[in-house]
Amino acid sequence: MAASTRTRTTGLACALALACGAGASRAQDAPARDEPEPERSLAIPALEIIGFDLLLSNFNRATSGTHDYDVSWHSIEHNLRGPWVVDNDPFSVNQFAHPYQGSLYHATARSMGLNYWQASALTFAGSVWWEITGEKTPPSKNDQVASGIAGSFFGEPLFRMAHLVGDHSSLSPALRPWLASAISPPVGINRRAFGDSRYGAVFDDHDPAYYSRLHLGGNHVTNDQFAASRGVETKAAQVDYQMDYGLPGKPGYSYRRPFDYFSFEAVLSSSNGIENLTSNGLLVGDHFAWGDSVRGIAGVYGGYEYLAPQVFRVSTTSVSLGGNLQWWLGQELALQAGASGGLGYAAASSTLRDVDSSEYHYGMAPRGAMNLRLIEGNRLSLDVGARIVSLGRIANRRAGRDDVSRVESALTWRVTGPHAIGISYVWSHRSAAFAGAVDQRQTLGQVGVYYTLLGRQDFGAVEWRHPQ
Repeated sequence: MAASTRTRTTGLACALALACGAGASRAQDAPARDEPEPERSLAIPALEIIGFDLLLSNFNRATSGTHDYDVSWHSIEHNLRGPWVVDNDPFSVNQFAHPYQGSLYHATARSMGLNYWQASALTFAGSVWWEITGEKTPPSKNDQVASGIAGSFFGEPLFRMAHLVGDHSSLSPALRPWLASAISPPVGINRRAFGDSRYGAVFDDHDPAYYSRLHLGGNHVTNDQFAASRGVETKAAQVDYQMDYGLPGKPGYSYRRPFDYFSFEAVLSSSNGIENLTSNGLLVGDHFAWGDSVRGIAGVYGGYEYLAPQVFRVSTTSVSLGGNLQWWLGQELALQAGASGGLGYAAASSTLRDVDSSEYHYGMAPRGAMNLRLIEGNRLSLDVGARIVSLGRIANRRAGRDDVSRVESALTWRVTGPHAIGISYVWSHRSAAFAGAVDQRQTLGQVGVYYTLLGRQDFGAVEWRHPQ
């Protein structure tokens, strides 16, 4: 179990809201190839992770009101012997707080100059360390997936966005370090501790093409159909941040490193807190071209998602095969598309309340996702995305099934500069069947109207040639 998520959620929300307008020109900050490699350290981030876990465990011990953190040599010895279990902590703790904790491990390692895979290995080890020494309770297999694997899938985009803001932002130089620290605290802390030029303080992002936008507004529930004892809040304020980083087609940009392409979205709602937190990045792959009009990438993607509309919750940590492309359809008309399909470790729940651990379950789950963005010049864009998760179809079929799907659409019209107006419709659906229980069908439709702030005064169409 991790600490309370309220402070973390607030900080992340504020940082992402400001980050949308922070992107501007970027330079190549890394040393030339014939210069020495930047400094790297394994010992420093390892010690920082151990120190963080010690502080967190003692903080939880003093404030949680439970005996779960009464760690002793006896409990450590007992946990080393095992067995590893599937724990029943609240859904938001297991599926958000643990991935966020893992993201801090990952960013700590990256900020000390380690590459993605080295940082991922240290994140996995840090999660094991927490499970053995951070809690008195038996080590948890589901927490290890959430912190040790999802933590890297979540942490790498935060690390890169923090550097995007800290190094290349158009914001005031005095504000940049604070915003970068809010997005990824280890980046800010280690920069202050070791300076602006040592270890991972300077990250060469290779000048990616990207699209970012911030929605500020509200939504209204147009239809709801679900089996629950309480109603939904029909009106809610909402903050929605999205970034597509490393869009295909930019001349000279390569995809040699994990997460040189990623998509990231965070939706915060007054009705239910975190409604959507999604990170999906290219782990291994390459670019391709079809004629003069199509550029794309394809390969293996790693993803973490947390969906929590008012009527259900689902979270996955997955590996998928997929691709992204951009197709120039005409002089001012471009189509960006992406699709992926694979397998993940998932959890689903029929309620937003952490009242009963038996109300959610884990299992291997196939998942699929697709998205389309039709861009008309610098004036208009239409976004449509869909995803599906089918929990219980592969393993533990006797326990039941959980099929979750979500369709998101948005029309954005740029008024002037980076300022735009957005209209959206989001449809969420869950169909579940469990042995000895009544089948459940839950549906929620929401219409939203937003002020939109575009990060680069456009919709991210990449011009590798003058379109015909």
